[in-house]
Formats: sequence, C-alpha cells, structure tokens
Amino acid sequence: MSDPIIQVRGLTKKYEHLWALRGVDFELEAGEFLALFGPNGAGKTTLLRILATLTRPNAGKVSICGYDAGENAEDLRRQLGVVSHNTFLYGSLSAEENLRFYAALHGLGEARSRIAEILDLVGLGPRRRDFVRTFSRGMQQRLALARALVHNPQILLFDEPYTGLDPISSARLSKLLSDLRQERHTVFMITHDLGRGLELATQAAILVAGRIVYHQPVAGMGLTEFSGLYSQVVAENTNSPTMRRAKKLLV
Repeated sequence: MSDPIIQVRGLTKKYEHLWALRGVDFELEAGEFLALFGPNGAGKTTLLRILATLTRPNAGKVSICGYDAGENAEDLRRQLGVVSHNTFLYGSLSAEENLRFYAALHGLGEARSRIAEILDLVGLGPRRRDFVRTFSRGMQQRLALARALVHNPQILLFDEPYTGLDPISSARLSKLLSDLRQERHTVFMITHDLGRGLELATQAAILVAGRIVYHQPVAGMGLTEFSGLYSQVVAENTNSPTMRRAKKLLV
C-alpha cells in the first residue's frame, strides 16, 4: 500500500485553559473523502485550520502529501484548496478577476484557459465578468470552490460548505463535490448535515471534545443507522467520567 496522503499523529491544541484537541490521530489515502461530524465546540474547525497550516498545534505531527506541516507550510499550501465560512472573495472584482488574482498568488503563469475551465465547472461561465457583490450566497460559494480549485490542488478542505445555501444550491454543490471525488481529489469536509456527508464520503468520523471517537468507512451504512450511532457516540463521550472531570476543572 502507498503511504497515506494525510497522516495526523497525537495532535493537541490548547487555547488558554481550554483543550480544543486532545491527541487526534487519523489517516487518509489518496482519493478518499472524509466527512467529519461533531457537536458545536468539538474542535472541528481547529483541526481543519491546523491541516490548512493556518494554526499551529501545541503538540503532534501533521504530514500531508509528504510534507511536514510544521516545517514546510509554504510548499504544502500549494497542494491545498480551502473553503470556509469566509469566501475570501472581493466583491468589487468580477468572478474572473478574483480567480486571476488567486492564480497569481499560487504562481500560475497564463491562467486564462484554466480560469475559464473552472468557471464552467462551477456553472458561472456566463457570469464571469459580473461583480461578485451581485452574486447570491450560493453563487459566491461556488466561486469560492472555484478559487480553491484554480491551482489544481491534491487536497480539498471544507468547513461547513452548505451553510446558508438553499436546496437548489446545496444540490448543485453536492454534485460538484461528487465529481471531485470521482476525479480522485482527497477531501476533508466538516459538516452538520449527516445525510449529505454520508452521501458524499467514503469515510465518516465523529469528533467530540477534541477527540476522534469514531472513524469508519461509510459503505453500507444508512442515514437512520448512522443518526442513531451519532447520537449514542456523542452522548456517551460527552457524559463520560473523563469529560465530567474536565468540565469541573474549567468551572
């Protein structure tokens, strides 16, 4: 077997008196799609920010595409595409100009054909010259995906990409993510939407109070079964003796 494209070992992160991550371990092979679930405050966004080299852990090691995230952050960022709550788009620029700007940041040369290809992929080709401030939330989210894809990264990181989308926009985004999975991109997605996460992912994980307490392949698992399992796992780990002691220390 080839080495995992993402390998996380003993990852911890502390904010003052609060542990956001407590010894997180997981691996992903190239082309896999991991959906990460968990209650609010579980540490999901902190984990994604560390993978994206936007936050440094207190301890542990992250290796992505063979790069040590702590030592080769600049090289690693060329392999990453990130979509978060903030679209990082400029409203006073057109869709095409936004992508041209980000292509230049990634050191791409003549990127006109690549930009045209990506805008067509996300269904925004006809709006390429329109100002982003005129776009709906769903259109901006699709352009944010185009921004994350413009340099053809191996790894895609998504933090709640369905937030604020209507059903039509959500379905369109799911189709795009499914196509990316077929193209062998490796995807790490945080979502509260159990149904969409299971539909897209090859792996499902649950993070509770900074620990991954479940990580298994999705194959053959239905939404009803997983919903029950999710509720049980979250309840058991939230109310464990270890967590009750930790909560007392924080009071």
